[in-house]
Amino acid sequence: MYRKIKVAIIGSGASGLVAIKTCLDEGINPVCFEMQDEIGGMWNYVPDKYEAGMVYKSTVINTSKEMMCFSDFPIPKNFPNYMHNTKVQEYFRMYEEKFQLRQHIQFHTKVLSCTKADGFAKNGQWKVHTKNAKTGEEKSEYYDGIMVCVGHHAIPHYPLHDFPGIEKFKGKYMHSHDYRDHKGYEDLRVVIIGIGNSGGDIAVELSRHSKQVFLSTRRGAWIIKRIFENGMPLDIIMTKKVNGDIRKILPQSVLDSLARKTVDSRLDHEKYGLMPKHEVFAQHPSVNDDIANRIITGSVQVRSNVARFTEDSAVFDDGTEEKIDAVIFATGYSMAYPFLDDSVLKVEENQCDLYEYIFPVTLEKNTLAVIGGIQPLGAVNPISELQCRWATKVIKGEVMLPSKEEMKRDINEKREEMAKRYVKSRRHTVQVNYQEYMDELAEKISCKPKYYKYFLTDPKLAMKVYFGPAVPYIYRLEGPGKWPDARKTIMTVQERVICPLMTRKTEPIKKSRSLSGVILSALFVVLVAWILGVI
Repeated sequence: MYRKIKVAIIGSGASGLVAIKTCLDEGINPVCFEMQDEIGGMWNYVPDKYEAGMVYKSTVINTSKEMMCFSDFPIPKNFPNYMHNTKVQEYFRMYEEKFQLRQHIQFHTKVLSCTKADGFAKNGQWKVHTKNAKTGEEKSEYYDGIMVCVGHHAIPHYPLHDFPGIEKFKGKYMHSHDYRDHKGYEDLRVVIIGIGNSGGDIAVELSRHSKQVFLSTRRGAWIIKRIFENGMPLDIIMTKKVNGDIRKILPQSVLDSLARKTVDSRLDHEKYGLMPKHEVFAQHPSVNDDIANRIITGSVQVRSNVARFTEDSAVFDDGTEEKIDAVIFATGYSMAYPFLDDSVLKVEENQCDLYEYIFPVTLEKNTLAVIGGIQPLGAVNPISELQCRWATKVIKGEVMLPSKEEMKRDINEKREEMAKRYVKSRRHTVQVNYQEYMDELAEKISCKPKYYKYFLTDPKLAMKVYFGPAVPYIYRLEGPGKWPDARKTIMTVQERVICPLMTRKTEPIKKSRSLSGVILSALFVVLVAWILGVI
């Protein structure tokens, strides 16, 4: 008698939700374990809970709605393009309700360990040991596969040993992991260490309430804004198949020059004390629309790295010293999978041996997948979804992985490629190029768009998928999981981008044609007539 495959899913954030949904699509029985009492993972904002990583009260997402949604469930067109965290959580609840995912989630349940069951080399089964936080009950159950969906923002990297004197500092200090809002920082002098997305956002927020904010950075950062040409979302303009093809053709020096010129035209990084020594593409940029405004008003001062602390001050590398009341360490996170033995997956220097950032290379049977443990310049949700679509087929045995030697070679090649491109940093151990990685995953399950073929079979669609934004829906046009509404949804992306902007109807101003425009038009007509032999 046929036995339905059962898979344990750890975490019910964005990756966990799409893992449940994909398992159901594939005829797999999913059981999801969630430590908290609600879905959403880091987007489930609860102000008085600190054991789990989560957004702070004012967080707005850095990727636009059309680029971050799941591929067969568009975000409502009236939702803002860049959503506040409450809107992101609302979308996740809509997704969970639409596909009836909640019934597969066990809340208040922590996974203590996942170990290979007897006969693993043959059956690939796992013994999962869990504990219910409410009842204290512990139990072990067997599963045919595991999908680890805890992300990489759960364990704060708190390098206090790098900052001499912090133990003597009499003010308050904390990691951005525990920051919720500005309350308690009113009229204080605050140092924020780290200029990533969290550091920049917190600096902007506190600068409106604190007496003075000092934003400390070791190497500086390139700042990019959410809003790009004509007020459109940055990723809608930049994340396109055509741009990826151009990047493959142009020399890196040309790309670096163009990127620097574009970014610096919106904010002169040298004059604002932000200029790093590396090129734009050599580090994950920081997304922030307001930091320049706060610097130019003096409420935020960019400073060098903190060399040491005294009882009531911070001494910077350049020798300057400032009296301070509080410190926030926005120093990132560490990858960790405490429920897995090192023999299964070992993390060293914030990286581990995962084929395509998903599958451990140590296993005799590929029945464990890490989902969403990547850092793209773009949205994570659609990547997690494609990872799940591939991983479920591997766990079912429908798709085979290469040999261990081939997988290790691929891992090493990707690391070498990343090392050449990026500065050495904890942030760049799981970095992927969004478009290329998505296509790579899609090819493995035969759902990669036929970009060039569409120019012959469906030219209108071709223009959208090649010259338009690489929205997640394009991976529902072909192969397994094909979605009937994919084409229509792709063709109407612009409508959904513009919808929440046009909350007030306006009448376009009639523009009079300039003399130069009239002359150029006349010359063009004459040229065409001459070519055609009319004159």
